Amino acid sequence: MPIDAVLFDFDGTLADTLPLSFEAFNTVFKTYDNRDVTNEELIAMFGPTEEEIIANHFRNEEFILQAIMDYYEIYKQGHFDTIEKDQAIIDLLEHLKGKGIKIGVITGKSRRAFQISSEALNLISYFDVVITGDDVVKPKPDPEGIYKALEILGVNKSKTVFIGDSNADIVAGKSAGLRTYGVQWLSTFQSSVFDIPPDAIFRSVSEFLDIMKEEG
Repeated sequence: MPIDAVLFDFDGTLADTLPLSFEAFNTVFKTYDNRDVTNEELIAMFGPTEEEIIANHFRNEEFILQAIMDYYEIYKQGHFDTIEKDQAIIDLLEHLKGKGIKIGVITGKSRRAFQISSEALNLISYFDVVITGDDVVKPKPDPEGIYKALEILGVNKSKTVFIGDSNADIVAGKSAGLRTYGVQWLSTFQSSVFDIPPDAIFRSVSEFLDIMKEEG
């Protein structure tokens, strides 16, 4: 069946930003809450926005606002120091745009964090709709964000696919009734094993691009 729209998760799916996010969280938890948190512990916190993660999990509440400010500063600076544009991702987005396929992002990131990354990586111009953690009441694995994107784009779920790297992504996509793919194509992704089987798992961008070319 022809595909009218592709909806993506962002961190670990379109942008290799998870290591930087881990670094920023680790720094503020250590500095202001005097504790070390593992990447696995952080992944378990994911879903809400960065501000909510810090506010919900800090023990030293008096430092929450400063920690949030520092998080964003570390996160923003890291895009200049460590993250490079991924040409394979760019090629995929270019192909989809060239075929007239609408592109959306459903992310738990705050609008502020998404803007930092999407602008630094020159990705923002590709997206027809972006639903961030600030735009929903219930983050993934709830499908609220997917439903919002479908409504804004005016596309049918039977002609839309959802792609993500986490269990929450797969549950959200399946709950919304979309063909849902898991990806493990960047250096760092959230789930190495999916609790609910996705329709396929792609370990390289080119694998998915080949599918898009076939179906297009």
